[in-house]
Amino acid sequence: MLEKNYSGFVLETGTDEAGRGCLAGPVTAAAIILPADFENQTLNDSKQLSEKTRALLKPILEKEALCFAVTHLFPEEIDEINILNASMKGMQECILKLKHTPEYIIVDGNRALNAKLGLKNTFGKQFSATEIELLKSIPNQSIIKGDAKYLSIAAASVLAKTYRDEYMDQIHEEFPMYNWKQNKGYPTKEHREAIKEFGPTKYHRMSFRLLPEQLTLDFFE
Repeated sequence: MLEKNYSGFVLETGTDEAGRGCLAGPVTAAAIILPADFENQTLNDSKQLSEKTRALLKPILEKEALCFAVTHLFPEEIDEINILNASMKGMQECILKLKHTPEYIIVDGNRALNAKLGLKNTFGKQFSATEIELLKSIPNQSIIKGDAKYLSIAAASVLAKTYRDEYMDQIHEEFPMYNWKQNKGYPTKEHREAIKEFGPTKYHRMSFRLLPEQLTLDFFE
C-alpha cells in the first residue's frame, strides 16, 4: 500500500512527469495535493496500470484533489534546454499553477525540484524573480521510485500520463502514419520505421537520436 504523506505537512504536493524518453510530443508534468483522508486501493505508479485503469482514475483524482495542475513542455523547448531540464521545469510550472501554495513538495526521481531555476530560453514560460523565490522557499525532497511509494506522486504520474496520452491521440490524427495513438511517441520499431520512411515532423524532438543509425532526414511539414 502506498504511503499518504512524507513530510507531515498537510499541503504536501506530489509531482511527476511522463514522456521523457519519447521521440515525439511533449514531456508532460503534473502536480497534485490530495486531502489527508484520501484513499484509493487501485492507485499506483502509472507505468504499473493499464490504460483503462488510468482513465478511470483520472476523474477521481481531479474531483477529490485539493488542487492539481498539468503542464506540457513541447519539442522546441526540450531541444533548447534538454529533456532533463524540461522535465524539471514542467514540474516547477505545475507548482506555480496550483491553487494552494504547497508547504512541502515530493518529487519522483533523484534531483531536487529547484535545481536550475529560471532558465533563460527562447521557448516557453519565463519565471519571474518572485516565482523563483517562491519555488526556492518550498522545501522539497526527491524520492527514487517515489511514484511506487507515495500516493500523491503516483497520482501525479497518472495525471501526467493520461493528459499526455490524450495529446498524442490528438496529433495522431494529423500524422497517422507514425501511429502515435498506439506508441505515444516512444521509440518503438514501428515508430522508427515511420521516421525512416517519412522523416521527422514538427512534433519530433530533433535533439534526440530519432534513428539508431546516422541518416539524413527530410523534415515533414
